[in-house]
Amino acid sequence: MYELPEPQQEFELLERDFEKLTTIVKERAGIVLNDRKRALVYSRLSRRLRALNFNAFSEYCAYLDSGTGEEEFRLLVNAITTNLTGFFREPHHFEFLTKESTALLASGRASKLRIWSAGCSSGEEPYSIAMTVRKAAGEQSRHDIKVLATDIDTDMVATAKAGRYLTEKTDPIPEVLRRSYVRSVDGTTSEIAPAIKSMITFNQLNLLEPWPMKGPFDFIFCRNVIIYFDTETKTILFDRFADILRPGGWMVIGHSENLFRISNRFRLIGKTVYQRIS
Repeated sequence: MYELPEPQQEFELLERDFEKLTTIVKERAGIVLNDRKRALVYSRLSRRLRALNFNAFSEYCAYLDSGTGEEEFRLLVNAITTNLTGFFREPHHFEFLTKESTALLASGRASKLRIWSAGCSSGEEPYSIAMTVRKAAGEQSRHDIKVLATDIDTDMVATAKAGRYLTEKTDPIPEVLRRSYVRSVDGTTSEIAPAIKSMITFNQLNLLEPWPMKGPFDFIFCRNVIIYFDTETKTILFDRFADILRPGGWMVIGHSENLFRISNRFRLIGKTVYQRIS
């Protein structure tokens, strides 16, 4: 039987180059790329080779090792990371946030509220958080409520800070919140209202590097981020999360993630919601 030849690739990706790239990404960003991600690596980074006029991945690896390749690491991470998000994704998390933030503010136990969206992607998560807490506190509330939103991908941070989205992407926002906090720009684009934007600080942050903020935070959302890390990195990361979360504070993770054999400093209290216990 005649077999069609495999399509010829534009660039040569040798095994040693693939291993070099995966090592760089693991050491610098904590992201694990196994052999199943080879096609993704090739596809995403081929764009960088074209932009730099390189003919092979070996040239790209040499450039990353050079003194002039430091800025390229940022672009490499931007290319490799997958940003899948949406407004009010996993609604039960926002129901939980409404309940606990309302109780905290009403009880007087908290004069201020601090929330971190760690891995904010293009901004839908922190905007959903800010809308939820603002509604829970009440429009005339004098409470000090701030949301920190960070991501390793600088392009995503810029998109998030702009706060403009295709109008169809804002459909999952509950209607009462959409009427109050989303403004139409034109027939296809909508923008998050200044009242919500002003609650959020957006910054680029590599979770593996030192954190400039001191906390403590009342809630940390880190959803669909640790799926890229190995067990050792997860253990270190959640120990740091516990340190910066106030005692009794809450950690919210993604629907396919859990802290089993990762950390003993949290207890599971709901669907992918944990509370700091030590």
